[in-house]
Amino acid sequence: MIVRSLKSIADSDRDVAGETWRSRRLLLKKDGMGFSMHDTLLYAGTVTRMWYKNHLEAVYCIEGRAEIEELDNGTVHQIEPGVIYALNAHDRHELRVFEDVRFVCVFNPPCTGRETHDADGAYPLLDD
Repeated sequence: MIVRSLKSIADSDRDVAGETWRSRRLLLKKDGMGFSMHDTLLYAGTVTRMWYKNHLEAVYCIEGRAEIEELDNGTVHQIEPGVIYALNAHDRHELRVFEDVRFVCVFNPPCTGRETHDADGAYPLLDD
């Protein structure tokens, strides 16, 4: 059984930050679950362009307000607590954050914990 808290991973190698976000990686590839799970914060007033061409991701909003634009067709969706979006087609997207948001994110294949966004906004596929 795996039992882990945000407090226990604060300021560890599972606590990773970029310019517009902070990702606390609760479950990683080495945990053997077949997916990774992250508690992610994005900051008000920021815009983050992403394209997870190597991963599928499901994102559940638990705090804050943002909007996500599907870059291939221009469709915009409002994001607030209780909304989930799933990038089931490796969708290129842009997230515009109006209030600090907090997401629970699940990645398949699982992340190792060392990933950061590349120039395309993607995570590379890494081995442990």
